[in-house]
Amino acid sequence: MGSYAVACASMLSTVSSGALRGVEAFPVEVEVNTGECGEPRLVLVGLPDSAVKESQNRVFSALMTTQFAIPRTHTTVNLSPGDLRKEGSLYDLPIALGILQSTRQTPLSHLSEYIVAGELSLSGRLLPIKGSVALALLARKCKKSLLLPRLSAEEASWVKDVKVFAVDDLRDAVKFLNHPDREPVVASWKDDDQEPVYDVDFSEVQGQEALKRAIEIAVSGGHNLLMVGSPGSGKSMLAQRIPTIMPRSSFEEYLECLNIYSASGTVMDEYQRKYQRPFRSPHHTMSDVGLLGGGRLPGPGEVSLAHTGVLFLDELPEFHRSTLEVLRQPLEDGKVSISRSAGKIQLPAAFMLVAAMNPCPCGYLMDPRRACHCSSMQIQRYRSKISGPLLDRIDIHADVVGVSSSELRYRKPLESSAQIRQRVQKTREIQKQRFANIGMPIWTNARMGSNHIREFCSLDSESEKILSMASERLGLSARAYYRILKVSRTIADMAEAPNITSEHILEALQYRSREMSWMPPFAKAV
Repeated sequence: MGSYAVACASMLSTVSSGALRGVEAFPVEVEVNTGECGEPRLVLVGLPDSAVKESQNRVFSALMTTQFAIPRTHTTVNLSPGDLRKEGSLYDLPIALGILQSTRQTPLSHLSEYIVAGELSLSGRLLPIKGSVALALLARKCKKSLLLPRLSAEEASWVKDVKVFAVDDLRDAVKFLNHPDREPVVASWKDDDQEPVYDVDFSEVQGQEALKRAIEIAVSGGHNLLMVGSPGSGKSMLAQRIPTIMPRSSFEEYLECLNIYSASGTVMDEYQRKYQRPFRSPHHTMSDVGLLGGGRLPGPGEVSLAHTGVLFLDELPEFHRSTLEVLRQPLEDGKVSISRSAGKIQLPAAFMLVAAMNPCPCGYLMDPRRACHCSSMQIQRYRSKISGPLLDRIDIHADVVGVSSSELRYRKPLESSAQIRQRVQKTREIQKQRFANIGMPIWTNARMGSNHIREFCSLDSESEKILSMASERLGLSARAYYRILKVSRTIADMAEAPNITSEHILEALQYRSREMSWMPPFAKAV
């Protein structure tokens, strides 16, 4: 086609698209008006960021290389509503289609039936975008179909009750919108009952029976866990295996995770597309924004990427103190609230925190084979990097003792992750039934509020006496007191006991002191 030129004969075209804020998409109308009188140029309005402003060059190049004409008159592109900031390259395809319809190069007779998004290369090929799942949810809400680049349509197809169509390039999109004769994309991963497959397993871990017990309690009740031990004692190895004993994600949980990953622009690995729980292990140089989320236009951080799964913080005291302190809100609420000039958003962050640290700067304070050379002041300074309020929010503190060479040589049969997961699932079912009629979305004991604790964690006189004595001796805060009750409830559920007994309280109490030196004499006194 030749170059397009028209004098003062404007035509308006409107294309439906969306804007991403956090993990939610909002409707945006891309209005294109060509043929206006004035200087021949394209004007982009509606609070676009720099990536959106650069779309003119990509769109014009894509139009020319696919044998379409670019407008030679004054053209205005408006992204409505004007008070919502737009970011990213997803408006390339809507703008290009709007120009083609506005300049009457093609009718695009079915354009109004679709929400459209996609980034254009200079050759007209369509590239994947972030937020495809959120756009699919928006399309379902607006009762429209969704048109996306092929690589993005695969993720979006997971959303039920919405038709997602994939196109490869600009010409393919034009052909489809004039003759929509293809089938919608169908998710390649089936919603079946198969358990996820992992590359690691608990059967590979020799020894560490006490720690395995603590981990099973933590996973069964959704409790946060801190492991303290010398270097090489197995903290990281065990943490990596925690997702293998967590119950398989439900379809709704998996869709939430897929939406978060899609909104962050992170492509989920193939193994994560099998209903596996997320496992995130950020480096200790991670910033506050990287961990919590945010930025100029707020997006998900590591705590949201770990939603429904595990956030593992290795070498906990090496993280910046300010970075650790931002964990307080998500640990309590299961979500993150971020306020910026661009607006306020809420991001899901219901994760299980698993942290690991050495007992001292050199790491050998608890090691029977190597001497520790740290002074008491160095040890105190090292541990003070973690605040009391943060430690209060970690339900289970477990010591990790290294495995001896004889244990490593003796390869006795060990429980597999699947066997442990069956017990965890059974305990979770007990909790699910308990909270079925309370009118709140609670699935584990760790998420109980104070009113639920009073209802479901009643104690007999002996248990009450033990907990009161321990509270005075350890100087427990009210939060720590309630968290001991939650852990006790989980231990009782694992034993299928209807009520919490002194045995359950004593086991829960031993997880509240890292040193645990007070426990044997206290237990004897009782």
